Amino acid sequence: MILCKNINKVYKTGGSELRVLKDVSIEIDKGEFLAVIGPSGSGKSTLMHIMGLLDRPTSGEYLLDGKNVSSLSNDELAEIRSEKIGFVFQSFNLLSRASVLRNVMLPLVYDTNMKREEREKRAEEALSAVGLEKERWHHLSNQLSGGQMQRVAIARALVNHPSIILADEPTGNLDSKTGDIVLETFRELNKKHGHTVILITHERDVAKQANRIIEIRDGEIISDESDIPKILKEK
Repeated sequence: MILCKNINKVYKTGGSELRVLKDVSIEIDKGEFLAVIGPSGSGKSTLMHIMGLLDRPTSGEYLLDGKNVSSLSNDELAEIRSEKIGFVFQSFNLLSRASVLRNVMLPLVYDTNMKREEREKRAEEALSAVGLEKERWHHLSNQLSGGQMQRVAIARALVNHPSIILADEPTGNLDSKTGDIVLETFRELNKKHGHTVILITHERDVAKQANRIIEIRDGEIISDESDIPKILKEK
């Protein structure tokens, strides 16, 4: 599903260059649940932005579903992004004075061909998928707990029926117990609904919830571990 080939990212500031990613190559299959782990400044968020079509590599190739997207226009990237990728961020990014349902419907308002009834139906399906109680759907988002807000953010990421979910430090603002509930939501989406989940984190305990861990440091991949052989052996 995702193939990064010798990805480099260089930022130019003044007369100097900062090389954030250095010949990064990754292959991710459909239906994987993987974590990209690394300390602050390691390049993991830059890699996520490139995989999520929010940024472009300075050099290298990025193939998404077999299509080289490296040279597409911004409009073409936006269209693919809206169809294939859902984003979940640490800060939730919800409209505080809007209802839960309206927050989840937000990505659909730009589709002028979709009726309001269909938008509501999709939002309700997404909220059901993340296990948020129905009585919360008409609450304002600022009336929810942190864990509930993150579930709303996940539902919003699901509403366009993306095949890939990119989550950047999704438990960073949550206590450990609430964080575990959110991570269980990602596991359920991966196992039951087949979403490819890519989790960006600096916490080893969070990364261990995934079936594959890619560690990045100073812009380079230093390890790529999968527990799939272990799972098969246990079965």
